[in-house]
Amino acid sequence: MKLTVLTFAAASAFAAFAVAAVPPPPTFPPVDTVDVIQGVSVADPYRALENAADPKVEAWSDAQNARTHQYLDAVPGREAVAAKLRRLITAASPAYGGLQARGPYVFALYNDPARQQLSLVRLNAQADPGSRTGVLDPNALDASGHTEIDWYVASPDGTKVAVSLSRNGSEDGTLHIYDVTSGAEIGTAIPQVQYPTAGGSLAWTADGKGFWYTRYPTSGTEEEKHFNMQVYFHRVGATGPDPLALGKADGLPRTGEVFLYNDEAAPAAVAAVQLGDGGQWQVYVLKPRAKALKVARYEDRIIDAAMAKDGTLHGLSRLNASKGKVMKLTPPYAGGFAKASLFTPEQKDAAIVDGGEFGQPLVVAGHRLVVNRIAGGPSRLEVYDAAGKGRPMSIPPIAAMGDVAALPDGDVLYSVVTYLEPAYYARWSAKTGASTRTKLAVTSPISFADATVTRAFATSKDGTTVPLNIIAKKGVVLDGSHPVLLYGYGGYGVNQTPHFLGAMLRLWLDAGGIYVEANLRGGGEYGSDWHLDGALTKKQNVFDDFTAAGEWLIANKYTTHDKLALMGGSNGGLLMGAEITQHPGLAKAVVSAVGIYDMIRFELDPNGAFNATEFGTVKDPAQFKALYAYSPYHQVRKGTAYPAVLMTTGANDGRVNPLNSRKFTAALQAATTSDRPILLRTSKSSGHGIGSSRDDRIGEQTDQLMFLFDQLGMSAQAAAR
Repeated sequence: MKLTVLTFAAASAFAAFAVAAVPPPPTFPPVDTVDVIQGVSVADPYRALENAADPKVEAWSDAQNARTHQYLDAVPGREAVAAKLRRLITAASPAYGGLQARGPYVFALYNDPARQQLSLVRLNAQADPGSRTGVLDPNALDASGHTEIDWYVASPDGTKVAVSLSRNGSEDGTLHIYDVTSGAEIGTAIPQVQYPTAGGSLAWTADGKGFWYTRYPTSGTEEEKHFNMQVYFHRVGATGPDPLALGKADGLPRTGEVFLYNDEAAPAAVAAVQLGDGGQWQVYVLKPRAKALKVARYEDRIIDAAMAKDGTLHGLSRLNASKGKVMKLTPPYAGGFAKASLFTPEQKDAAIVDGGEFGQPLVVAGHRLVVNRIAGGPSRLEVYDAAGKGRPMSIPPIAAMGDVAALPDGDVLYSVVTYLEPAYYARWSAKTGASTRTKLAVTSPISFADATVTRAFATSKDGTTVPLNIIAKKGVVLDGSHPVLLYGYGGYGVNQTPHFLGAMLRLWLDAGGIYVEANLRGGGEYGSDWHLDGALTKKQNVFDDFTAAGEWLIANKYTTHDKLALMGGSNGGLLMGAEITQHPGLAKAVVSAVGIYDMIRFELDPNGAFNATEFGTVKDPAQFKALYAYSPYHQVRKGTAYPAVLMTTGANDGRVNPLNSRKFTAALQAATTSDRPILLRTSKSSGHGIGSSRDDRIGEQTDQLMFLFDQLGMSAQAAAR
């Protein structure tokens, strides 16, 4: 579930009350189901809604969808809002991301807003967008727009590319190898290399004749196929079974998540293995026809490692360093990272970002090392020479650095984005140390020249200072009259960083709204301690932080309870569930996407077992007590006036089972005494949000916008001008 779902909303109304009629919800009969866990009787009245294959459940879900769309489609101004969203989104220039410099080319994922899905392209060595040629286009493979690229890795010489493809947002990927020049597929596709439970990865050998890749079991029950990810080695052109390169015998756990790297075409590859999602890692070195060598144990607290061309390893260490320090280990790696030397110490005011799915914290660029840091939300990027002397790369204030690609000549490309400006790539020169903006930049018809970004700080229940990023039109008068949309996540060490606000929030501001993002505990904005203070039995801190953010906005006259809306997705959906049940009067409306709401049974799902290292398990008495105390589904209370809620989920979600949304929706609908709607929207052509088609994204954003505009009494007419 390691995903920050970032969806934004606004909808239409012309008065301070809902103008669209809301039909009564379809009912589902509760059953007196009770489990005794740790000596506590735990009721589960809507357990029958867990079975998506039951015709009664399917009929109920379809009826919920019909009700939701009947309401949202009737909100005045919907067609104009949808049309403006589509116009703004499709009028933006294409964007590039996921850059990989290989041989004479720079490969990239190419996002053309006019197309449903991203495609894979290559550029020349200067990364000139004018040199773009296509490599693989999922839009040509599937005209419906429901086949997507999970990830790709180009070979060191740039002649071949490995691509994982999946469908309908399932993230259930099959590996394909393509010849870059001809586009022809090489060999036979390899299934089950990628799944939401632990992702998927690949690393080529230095000569490009073979690669290590992740694969799930090909036999056993359907559930077993989502665990025990292992690493195999494939020689291009070879037939027969691929040999196991890293598996259970080497110490890989049942819930291991493997990330493979060999970006510098070194003589070996790095395999970083996380235990579930909780931030505990082992690191291995892989060589062809050799036994895997473990160079970091869990207790070494090495979070990620990067290998230089000569085999030197640099590792991000959290050992007695919450914000991270860099350790150096040279071949033959005697003693592993327990015997490594310090390369650069921990900084007091900025943390090195975590690795894994969220981008590499350390990138080797020839004989230099690029280190990606975060200071409470905004990014810092530094480059170090071989002696460990660092200097900053140029980044604007309150900005985020996303993608880093080391070029063969020692230069470095890195992406930069702010809340108010679309992403662009800068090129750092190894000769001069200066950074210049490149032609790899997004142009957008959307301007935020009329807006400002303010960093403010709320005080949480226990006295912790929580950063807020407030985006509003210039000259806004703080008189409590403004609708505010407050977004939060707070989990897995995921950082909430600046990002271009885009079409949805342009409409939100134009309708008179203010947008706020909170950097909550549970994230990694201030290092691993910040993350751990919002994990396991300390998860309540995240909810307290978010509540404090909402109360601060009201106390400082940005808004009122009746004009405050909350939004979050995935782990942020759990946050929304906790706010709905713990503070039903905090906000007027809540948008909650693909969230976990049943914290007692979440670990019974395949991906739930991976999440247990983040949330805890009911098998542990203290962790059960904490889980039960905040589990949204179990904290719904009859006779409570709950806010308006729009719950969204995807039928193909392998990260968070849609049953969570079904059960929580049914419980809220049966309990609430307010006249505000509790709505469930299920997309049958998407999953957790990754890989959704352009049309699916626009449809969901339109629904979210209309819901919020209607509930907060905002003008869709103003937004759609």
